[in-house]
Amino acid sequence: MCGITGFARAHHDAEEARRIVKAMADRIVYRGPDGEGYYVDDQVALGHRRLSIIDLEGGKQPMFNEDGSLAVIFNGEIYNFQSLRKELIAAGHTFSTRSDTEVLLHGYEQWGDGLPVRLRGMFTFVLWDTRTRTLFGARDIFGIKPFYYYNVDGLFLFGSEIKSFLAHPDFKKELNEQRLPEYLSIEYIPNEETMFQNVYKLPGAHMFTWHAGRLDVRRYYDIRYHINEAPTLEEWEQRITDTFAESVAAHQIADVEVGCFLSSGVDSSFVVNEVAKGTPHVKSFSVGYTEEQYSELPYAQEFSKEIGVPNISNLVDADQFFEANRVIQWYLDEPMPNPAEVPLYFLAQNARKYVKVVLSGEGADELFGGYPMYCQAVHFMDYEKKVPVPLRKAAGAIAAKLPEFKGKHFLVRGAMQPWQRYMRANYVFASPEERDRCLKKDYRSKRPEEYFKPYFDKVAGLDEPTQLQWVDMHTWMLYDILLKADRMSMANSLELRVPFLDREMLELALSIPQRYRSGKEQTKIALRGAALKQLPDSVAKRKKLGFPVPLNDWLRQDKYAAMVREKFTGPVAEQFFNTAELCRLLDDHVAGRAKNMTKIWSFYSFILWYELYFVNDAPPAEVYAR
Repeated sequence: MCGITGFARAHHDAEEARRIVKAMADRIVYRGPDGEGYYVDDQVALGHRRLSIIDLEGGKQPMFNEDGSLAVIFNGEIYNFQSLRKELIAAGHTFSTRSDTEVLLHGYEQWGDGLPVRLRGMFTFVLWDTRTRTLFGARDIFGIKPFYYYNVDGLFLFGSEIKSFLAHPDFKKELNEQRLPEYLSIEYIPNEETMFQNVYKLPGAHMFTWHAGRLDVRRYYDIRYHINEAPTLEEWEQRITDTFAESVAAHQIADVEVGCFLSSGVDSSFVVNEVAKGTPHVKSFSVGYTEEQYSELPYAQEFSKEIGVPNISNLVDADQFFEANRVIQWYLDEPMPNPAEVPLYFLAQNARKYVKVVLSGEGADELFGGYPMYCQAVHFMDYEKKVPVPLRKAAGAIAAKLPEFKGKHFLVRGAMQPWQRYMRANYVFASPEERDRCLKKDYRSKRPEEYFKPYFDKVAGLDEPTQLQWVDMHTWMLYDILLKADRMSMANSLELRVPFLDREMLELALSIPQRYRSGKEQTKIALRGAALKQLPDSVAKRKKLGFPVPLNDWLRQDKYAAMVREKFTGPVAEQFFNTAELCRLLDDHVAGRAKNMTKIWSFYSFILWYELYFVNDAPPAEVYAR
């Protein structure tokens, strides 16, 4: 696990380029504190910060092939590197290390741009071919590991984190202000854009080439459902059990100790239980709050005790939570107001005292149908089958004009298309009109749900619950779940692996019928069935909690409300927002007239982020103090 960065242009001074790329890599030193390496010529500069996990002595980067014509920098892990290595040796290639990185070099020599689709793992990498003067790179199919790029005026910047670009003198740092409304509604921008002008995310399952100033980005893998109706539910449960066991084994490959994150849910419990079969004394790590009603620790500790796994936990209080949020916004690169990132940060911080690698349960919900809204979608799917379109539209139109009654919301949404009722489109505000009252400018932006319509259009032939899963994999999981998992772990120099997000697990999940994924009342039906056979009933049947936080209560306390009010009446808020409306949201929340936590935290997080990146133009002092 590492951090990569670099740049290319038609020509540059190699000595100056080396100073610049080192400064870029220094910005992300926490991603790889164990070592650094650089390659520079008159056109390209590659920088690498290393966190040593596999082949501790021989895996230094940039790594070169035998004649030095290829150089590679790589972030991630290739879990099938040993089988690929055997295949490449059989084809005549010679290896000089035990590192998975070297498979990328010889794999590119053998398969060219056919390399990424052969890889099983989490990765971003960049190869420089000195013979053809071509940069080639790719990101794993899920987008577990991050990759950003900037291609302006002949300068191509790339890296694991946007903040590395700040060290390049020709990077033009500008706020992508037109996307502010989308951020406020959704908590992220649901496409390749970022909150920095002209900085883009390379999507998952994409590769790129850069040659002579021309950038070409292409998809190399499609996530497509291929439902198999033949197996019974019990057979699917067994297939999940077997495939997951193999995936967990692959994800444990390392030359350092591997631990596990553990919450109260079935996903992380399944991971810990599987790891413990082969590693009885594996350490599990959990986090909780001083407010016991929000803490998952009792469940995690009880489960650890049942299966004989040591559990190491830490508590977070309100002062720590608010103090950490500022530094967290720096680590995230872009503003993100998901409160769950804060306990995750402290969880990773504590785990890093004991291990370098942890396994976690991210991805199970998206692949196997774990969110309550998938159950709601089953209800809408049945409604659409039973009631013709004209009747649904008429019922929705009439219901919308009536006072509140039980079922009104269902009838109104039942008249819509799946993309129009997609709950993540208006995750923060009930409507864009409510959001726009808080904005100082009229950005003339699209309605939030319109950003998701292109995703739904690509899977229009699937049933609605399956559509939601596919869209979540390409948006919510990619731009929220995986981003915060990467940043909070790497901020603490900790490698986080996600065995549910595995090629073999994906292919299995894509073949399971919808009725075995989510029902009207139950989520993750087949996965829970598999877990039930191995875990205590209390865990396998437990409802999803996520990372519950007491922020809603804390924001009603004078001390923390005052901290927020200071920002809501400050110069950044004055620049972008209707400060009177922001203060009204806060006042209503403090007085108990409304629950505005999510809205308040969205504005507050943006203001903290903007101060760091555009006002102070510097990271918090504690980032590089360690």
